[in-house]
Amino acid sequence: MNSIRCKIEKVTPFNDAVYQVQLRPELPFAFAAGQYLSIVMSETDKRPFSIASAPGCELLELHIGAAVTENYPMQVVERLKSSETIDIEAPAGDAFLRHQSDRPRLLIAGGTGFSYIKSIVEQQIALGQQIETSLYWGCRTPEAMYYQSIAREWHQQFPWLHFVPVVEQAPADWQGKTNLLLAQLKEDFISLIGYDIYIAGRFPMVGAAREMFRDMGVEEEHLYGDAFAFIK
Repeated sequence: MNSIRCKIEKVTPFNDAVYQVQLRPELPFAFAAGQYLSIVMSETDKRPFSIASAPGCELLELHIGAAVTENYPMQVVERLKSSETIDIEAPAGDAFLRHQSDRPRLLIAGGTGFSYIKSIVEQQIALGQQIETSLYWGCRTPEAMYYQSIAREWHQQFPWLHFVPVVEQAPADWQGKTNLLLAQLKEDFISLIGYDIYIAGRFPMVGAAREMFRDMGVEEEHLYGDAFAFIK
Protein backbone atom coordinates (compact mmCIF):
# COMPACT_ATOMS: atom_id res chain seq x y z
CA MET A 1 0.00 0.00 0.00
CA ASN A 2 1.05 3.57 -0.66
CA SER A 3 0.99 6.37 1.91
CA ILE A 4 -0.53 9.43 0.25
CA ARG A 5 -1.33 12.88 1.53
CA CYS A 6 -4.72 14.23 0.51
CA LYS A 7 -6.26 17.68 0.55
CA ILE A 8 -9.64 17.60 2.28
CA GLU A 9 -12.01 19.18 -0.23
CA LYS A 10 -15.39 18.56 1.38
CA VAL A 11 -17.00 17.11 4.50
CA THR A 12 -20.77 17.47 4.32
CA PRO A 13 -23.63 15.56 5.92
CA PHE A 14 -25.96 13.50 3.76
CA ASN A 15 -28.24 13.31 6.80
CA ASP A 16 -27.82 13.33 10.58
CA ALA A 17 -25.79 10.11 10.56
CA VAL A 18 -23.79 9.88 7.32
CA TYR A 19 -21.13 12.24 5.93
CA GLN A 20 -19.84 12.59 2.39
CA VAL A 21 -16.10 13.20 2.28
CA GLN A 22 -14.10 14.23 -0.79
CA LEU A 23 -10.32 14.02 -0.82
CA ARG A 24 -7.85 15.17 -3.46
CA PRO A 25 -4.72 12.99 -3.41
CA GLU A 26 -1.43 14.82 -3.95
CA LEU A 27 -0.24 11.92 -6.10
CA PRO A 28 -2.48 9.83 -8.36
CA PHE A 29 -2.62 6.14 -7.54
CA ALA A 30 -4.29 3.13 -9.10
CA PHE A 31 -7.02 1.18 -7.38
CA ALA A 32 -9.78 -1.18 -8.44
CA ALA A 33 -13.51 -0.52 -8.02
CA GLY A 34 -14.54 -1.92 -4.65
CA GLN A 35 -11.23 -1.44 -2.85
CA TYR A 36 -10.79 0.63 0.31
CA LEU A 37 -8.37 3.05 1.91
CA SER A 38 -7.34 3.68 5.49
CA ILE A 39 -7.42 7.09 7.15
CA VAL A 40 -4.23 7.47 9.18
CA MET A 41 -5.22 8.82 12.58
CA SER A 42 -1.81 7.88 14.01
CA GLU A 43 0.94 5.41 13.26
CA THR A 44 -0.93 2.74 15.20
CA ASP A 45 -4.49 3.82 14.35
CA LYS A 46 -5.54 3.41 10.72
CA ARG A 47 -9.25 3.24 9.95
CA PRO A 48 -10.64 1.61 6.77
CA PHE A 49 -13.35 3.08 4.53
CA SER A 50 -14.57 1.96 1.12
CA ILE A 51 -13.71 4.23 -1.78
CA ALA A 52 -17.09 5.33 -3.17
CA SER A 53 -15.71 6.88 -6.36
CA ALA A 54 -14.71 4.83 -9.41
CA PRO A 55 -11.10 4.50 -10.54
CA GLY A 56 -9.93 7.45 -12.61
CA CYS A 57 -11.98 10.07 -10.75
CA GLU A 58 -10.18 13.25 -9.74
CA LEU A 59 -11.45 13.07 -6.16
CA LEU A 60 -11.73 10.19 -3.73
CA GLU A 61 -15.18 9.94 -2.19
CA LEU A 62 -15.98 8.32 1.16
CA HIS A 63 -19.28 7.79 2.99
CA ILE A 64 -18.73 7.77 6.74
CA GLY A 65 -21.57 6.63 8.98
CA ALA A 66 -21.00 8.77 12.05
CA ALA A 67 -24.00 9.24 14.27
CA VAL A 68 -23.17 11.21 17.42
CA THR A 69 -23.48 8.00 19.45
CA GLU A 70 -20.81 6.25 17.35
CA ASN A 71 -17.52 7.54 18.70
CA TYR A 72 -15.11 5.64 16.42
CA PRO A 73 -16.24 7.08 13.04
CA MET A 74 -17.18 10.44 14.56
CA GLN A 75 -13.54 10.92 15.62
CA VAL A 76 -12.58 10.59 11.94
CA VAL A 77 -15.20 13.13 10.85
CA GLU A 78 -14.03 15.61 13.48
CA ARG A 79 -10.41 15.17 12.38
CA LEU A 80 -11.38 15.74 8.73
CA LYS A 81 -13.46 18.81 9.60
CA SER A 82 -10.63 20.41 11.53
CA SER A 83 -7.76 19.64 9.11
CA GLU A 84 -6.68 20.79 5.68
CA THR A 85 -4.91 17.55 4.79
CA ILE A 86 -5.00 13.93 5.87
CA ASP A 87 -2.75 10.95 5.18
CA ILE A 88 -4.23 7.79 3.75
CA GLU A 89 -2.90 4.33 2.99
CA ALA A 90 -4.26 2.74 -0.17
CA PRO A 91 -5.36 0.68 -1.93
CA ALA A 92 -6.45 -2.41 0.01
CA GLY A 93 -9.04 -5.14 -0.35
CA ASP A 94 -9.63 -8.22 -2.49
CA ALA A 95 -13.38 -7.80 -3.11
CA PHE A 96 -12.95 -5.59 -6.16
CA LEU A 97 -15.01 -5.76 -9.34
CA ARG A 98 -14.11 -8.69 -11.59
CA HIS A 99 -14.95 -6.61 -14.65
CA GLN A 100 -13.88 -9.32 -17.11
CA SER A 101 -16.60 -11.68 -15.83
CA ASP A 102 -19.81 -11.86 -17.87
CA ARG A 103 -21.85 -13.56 -15.12
CA PRO A 104 -24.92 -11.65 -13.86
CA ARG A 105 -24.11 -9.54 -10.80
CA LEU A 106 -25.88 -9.24 -7.47
CA LEU A 107 -24.77 -6.20 -5.47
CA ILE A 108 -25.84 -6.04 -1.80
CA ALA A 109 -25.36 -3.10 0.54
CA GLY A 110 -26.35 -2.61 4.14
CA GLY A 111 -26.25 1.03 5.30
CA THR A 112 -23.03 2.77 4.30
CA GLY A 113 -21.95 -0.42 2.55
CA PHE A 114 -23.48 1.42 -0.39
CA SER A 115 -20.18 3.30 -0.78
CA TYR A 116 -18.51 0.04 -1.85
CA ILE A 117 -21.31 -0.72 -4.30
CA LYS A 118 -21.29 2.80 -5.74
CA SER A 119 -17.70 2.43 -6.91
CA ILE A 120 -18.53 -0.87 -8.61
CA VAL A 121 -21.62 0.47 -10.40
CA GLU A 122 -19.86 3.61 -11.57
CA GLN A 123 -16.99 1.50 -12.92
CA GLN A 124 -19.46 -0.69 -14.83
CA ILE A 125 -20.94 2.48 -16.32
CA ALA A 126 -17.50 3.88 -17.17
CA LEU A 127 -16.56 0.63 -18.93
CA GLY A 128 -19.82 0.63 -20.90
CA GLN A 129 -20.77 -2.79 -19.55
CA GLN A 130 -24.37 -3.96 -19.81
CA ILE A 131 -24.23 -7.07 -17.66
CA GLU A 132 -27.50 -7.78 -15.84
CA THR A 133 -27.04 -6.32 -12.37
CA SER A 134 -29.39 -6.33 -9.38
CA LEU A 135 -28.64 -3.85 -6.59
CA TYR A 136 -30.24 -4.41 -3.19
CA TRP A 137 -29.72 -1.70 -0.60
CA GLY A 138 -31.09 -2.23 2.89
CA CYS A 139 -31.57 0.45 5.56
CA ARG A 140 -33.72 0.90 8.63
CA THR A 141 -35.85 3.74 7.22
CA PRO A 142 -36.15 5.65 3.91
CA GLU A 143 -34.42 8.62 5.57
CA ALA A 144 -31.40 6.42 6.33
CA MET A 145 -31.05 5.58 2.62
CA TYR A 146 -28.89 8.63 2.21
CA TYR A 147 -28.10 8.44 -1.52
CA GLN A 148 -31.13 6.71 -2.95
CA SER A 149 -31.46 9.52 -5.53
CA ILE A 150 -28.39 8.32 -7.44
CA ALA A 151 -29.43 4.66 -7.23
CA ARG A 152 -32.89 5.50 -8.58
CA GLU A 153 -31.26 7.49 -11.39
CA TRP A 154 -29.18 4.46 -12.36
CA HIS A 155 -32.32 2.31 -12.37
CA GLN A 156 -34.06 4.75 -14.73
CA GLN A 157 -31.08 5.37 -16.99
CA PHE A 158 -29.60 1.89 -17.45
CA PRO A 159 -31.89 -0.98 -18.47
CA TRP A 160 -29.36 -3.55 -17.24
CA LEU A 161 -29.39 -2.24 -13.65
CA HIS A 162 -32.27 -3.04 -11.31
CA PHE A 163 -32.35 -1.18 -8.00
CA VAL A 164 -34.34 -2.71 -5.14
CA PRO A 165 -34.48 -0.44 -2.06
CA VAL A 166 -35.38 -2.33 1.11
CA VAL A 167 -36.24 -0.69 4.43
CA GLU A 168 -37.42 -2.13 7.72
CA GLN A 169 -39.85 0.70 8.51
CA ALA A 170 -41.63 2.77 5.89
CA PRO A 171 -44.69 4.97 5.33
CA ALA A 172 -47.52 3.81 3.10
CA ASP A 173 -46.25 5.76 0.09
CA TRP A 174 -42.77 4.18 0.14
CA GLN A 175 -41.56 3.24 -3.33
CA GLY A 176 -39.70 0.07 -2.52
CA LYS A 177 -39.75 -3.06 -0.36
CA THR A 178 -40.51 -3.09 3.35
CA ASN A 179 -38.63 -6.01 4.83
CA LEU A 180 -35.32 -7.10 6.30
CA LEU A 181 -32.64 -7.07 3.61
CA LEU A 182 -31.76 -10.77 3.82
CA ALA A 183 -35.41 -11.81 4.06
CA GLN A 184 -36.12 -9.88 0.85
CA LEU A 185 -33.24 -11.59 -0.94
CA LYS A 186 -34.54 -14.98 0.15
CA GLU A 187 -37.98 -14.09 -1.23
CA ASP A 188 -36.61 -12.91 -4.57
CA PHE A 189 -34.02 -15.61 -5.32
CA ILE A 190 -34.50 -19.38 -5.31
CA SER A 191 -30.91 -20.10 -6.30
CA LEU A 192 -27.71 -18.04 -6.48
CA ILE A 193 -25.90 -20.41 -8.83
CA GLY A 194 -24.27 -18.47 -11.67
CA TYR A 195 -24.06 -15.07 -9.97
CA ASP A 196 -21.11 -12.89 -9.07
CA ILE A 197 -22.12 -11.48 -5.68
CA TYR A 198 -20.61 -8.38 -4.06
CA ILE A 199 -21.63 -7.51 -0.49
CA ALA A 200 -20.79 -4.85 2.09
CA GLY A 201 -22.29 -3.81 5.40
CA ARG A 202 -21.99 -4.55 9.07
CA PHE A 203 -20.10 -7.77 9.78
CA PRO A 204 -23.04 -9.61 11.44
CA MET A 205 -25.23 -9.01 8.37
CA VAL A 206 -22.51 -10.10 5.95
CA GLY A 207 -21.81 -13.24 7.98
CA ALA A 208 -25.51 -14.12 8.16
CA ALA A 209 -25.80 -13.53 4.41
CA ARG A 210 -23.03 -16.02 3.67
CA GLU A 211 -24.72 -18.69 5.80
CA MET A 212 -28.04 -18.08 4.03
CA PHE A 213 -26.42 -18.02 0.59
CA ARG A 214 -24.78 -21.41 1.22
CA ASP A 215 -28.29 -22.87 1.41
CA MET A 216 -29.09 -21.16 -1.91
CA GLY A 217 -26.24 -22.72 -3.85
CA VAL A 218 -23.79 -19.83 -3.82
CA GLU A 219 -20.44 -20.56 -5.44
CA GLU A 220 -18.19 -19.05 -2.77
CA GLU A 221 -15.36 -18.32 -5.18
CA HIS A 222 -17.80 -15.84 -6.75
CA LEU A 223 -18.87 -14.25 -3.44
CA TYR A 224 -16.89 -11.08 -2.77
CA GLY A 225 -16.79 -9.05 0.44
CA ASP A 226 -13.84 -7.74 2.42
CA ALA A 227 -15.69 -8.54 5.64
CA PHE A 228 -15.04 -12.23 5.04
CA ALA A 229 -11.35 -11.72 5.84
CA PHE A 230 -12.43 -10.80 9.40
CA ILE A 231 -15.35 -13.17 10.05
CA LYS A 232 -13.92 -16.57 9.13
